[in-house]
Amino acid sequence: MIRRLALAASAALLLAACSSASASSTARDQSTDVPFTGCDSVACTGTINGAAYEIVMPATWNGTLLLYSHGYRPAQPFPPSFDPVNTAATPVPGWDSGDKELGEALLAKGYALAGSSYSTNGWAVEDGVRAGQEVYDFFTANVGTPNRVYVWGDSLGGLITEEIAENAEWVDGAAPLCGVMGGLLPNIGLALDTVYATQQLLYPEMKIDSFTSYEEAVQAWEGAASRLIESARDQDTDAIGKILTIAAVVDAPDQTYRFDGSDIVSKVSGTVEALLTAVAYGTVGRYEIDQRFGGNVVGNVDSEYASRISEAEAESINAIGGDGAAARNAALLDSGPRVAADPAAQAAALERGGNPTGAVQVPTITMHTKADPLVIVQNQTLFRDRYNAQTAAGNTRSDLVQTFTVAPGTYSQETGAPYGAGHCNFTPESRIAVIELLDNWVKNGVYPGTAAIENAMGPLSGYSGSYAPGPWPNPVTAVTP
Repeated sequence: MIRRLALAASAALLLAACSSASASSTARDQSTDVPFTGCDSVACTGTINGAAYEIVMPATWNGTLLLYSHGYRPAQPFPPSFDPVNTAATPVPGWDSGDKELGEALLAKGYALAGSSYSTNGWAVEDGVRAGQEVYDFFTANVGTPNRVYVWGDSLGGLITEEIAENAEWVDGAAPLCGVMGGLLPNIGLALDTVYATQQLLYPEMKIDSFTSYEEAVQAWEGAASRLIESARDQDTDAIGKILTIAAVVDAPDQTYRFDGSDIVSKVSGTVEALLTAVAYGTVGRYEIDQRFGGNVVGNVDSEYASRISEAEAESINAIGGDGAAARNAALLDSGPRVAADPAAQAAALERGGNPTGAVQVPTITMHTKADPLVIVQNQTLFRDRYNAQTAAGNTRSDLVQTFTVAPGTYSQETGAPYGAGHCNFTPESRIAVIELLDNWVKNGVYPGTAAIENAMGPLSGYSGSYAPGPWPNPVTAVTP
C-alpha cells in the first residue's frame, strides 16, 4: 500500500540539492504535457503474438513511458502454494492482482505505464524480451512518442529488463529490481547445489536431475520438503547441523519475510524456509528449464563444497551437530556422485536464458533486499564484477547505482518484514523513489548519490548506504561459461 506518498513526493524535490551532477548525462526534454492518443481510440489491452498487454495512460502525460517486465511465472502449479498459473498482463507491480495503488501513484506523477505477459510461462527470458520490444513498438505506433523510456522489472523481470537495456537502442534508463542479475546458469547451478546437498545429507533416495515428468519433479520436492521440515520440527540436532551445512554452501539467508532470525529457533525456521524455496527451483523449476533447453543446463562436477563453509559457519554447525559435524558433512558432499551438464543444453541456456554482460548502456539503478531467499543478493556482486570488467574494457556508456534494503532486527511472524527480507519485499515508496531518482538522473543529469537515495526513499524503507553483499558462493559458477 502507498503509505507515505507525501514524503516520497517532497523528498524528490531535494534531489538536486543532495546529489552531484553526472558527467555522462545531459538535460532532456522537460515537457510535462505530451500529446498522446487515448485509450478510447486505441486498444490499450489486447494480445500481441500470444502475450497479453496492457497500457494505462495518465490524465496528463509527462512524456515518460515505464515499461514493466513481471517476474517468474511457473508453467505449471508451483510449490509450495501450487496456485493456478497466471497469464495476465502486468503494467506495474500488483496491478494484475488488483492492487492498483502503486500504479495510481505513478499515474498521478504523469508516467505512462505498459507491460505484458509473455507468450510462455517458465524461464521465459527470450519471450519476455520480445514482449517488451513488441509493446514498445505498439505504444510508439499507436499511442504516442515518448521523450524517455525506462524499463523496469522484478525478479526474472529484472533479468529481462537488463537484457533489454543492454541491447535496445530506445531505452533511456533501467531499474532491474530483485533481479537475477547473474543470469540463469549461476542461479540454477546454486539450486542444483541445494538439492544435491539435501540428497547427500538428508534424503539419499531423492532424485535431483533428469526428471521425466512434472509429477516426478513435484514428488522430489515434496519428499525433500518433508525431510527438511520434520528434521527441524523434531529438533534432531544432527539433522539441524546438516541443514545449516546445506545453507552454508549456498549462502541461504536465515532471515526471511516471516522469520527475523533473532534467535536460534527463528534462524533455523528461516533457513528451512529459504532452502524450501531453493529446492522448489532445483526440482520443479529445473524440470521446466531442462525441458526448455533440451537437457541438464548445469552440473556440479567441479564444485568443491568444504571450501564454502566459513569458520563462523563451521562453529555454528558444530555447536548444534556436535564436534566435527561441519567437516564430516562437508566430506560427504565432496565425496558424493555428481551431476554432469549437457553441453548443448548449457549452450542453449547461455544463449537464450539470460546472461547480462554488465555492459551498461543507460543510467541503471538496481535494488535488492539483503535477505532474499530466492534470488540471493550476491547476484548484485556478480553483476557489479561484470560491470567493472566491461568498464575497464571501455564497453559501458553509462553508470550503475546499486541499492540495498536491510530488514529490522526483529519483526513478528504474523506481520512479516516491512522491507529488506523476502523476495522483492520493497516498500511502495522505495519503488517510487527508484523511478524518481532514475528520472532525475536521465532528465537532469543528477547522479543519485547516497544522500539523495536516503532522502528519496525515506527512513522507513530499510535503505542502507553502507551494506554490500559478499562474493558468489560457488566460485565455479561465478563466471558464466
